[in-house]
Amino acid sequence: MIYHLALAGDWAAAGPAGEYRVSTLGRTLEEEGFIHASADLEQARGVAGRFYRDVAEPLVLLAIDEDLLGCPVRREVPDGMTEAFPHIYGPVPVAAVVSATPFAVEDAG
Repeated sequence: MIYHLALAGDWAAAGPAGEYRVSTLGRTLEEEGFIHASADLEQARGVAGRFYRDVAEPLVLLAIDEDLLGCPVRREVPDGMTEAFPHIYGPVPVAAVVSATPFAVEDAG
């Protein structure tokens, strides 16, 4: 299982489309080249604390089954970081998301 923080509105729009194509805040899969993800809940909390503190729109934490993606997932270390993060190199089929849980940035600690 890997995780992705999504704006609730972006996730809601994925339902009718059948796939999710948002990489990160304000950037699409096409713009970024991959979809950012986290390897576990602790990593997702760290991402929330670093990048989502000022986001007013409700967030959801997507739990994604890698086996259902149908595209490559690579663990890569971003510039300036020391830990590897999963990067999803294609759209996320809605069927690959096993849960979408409301997430409050305060949960990030």
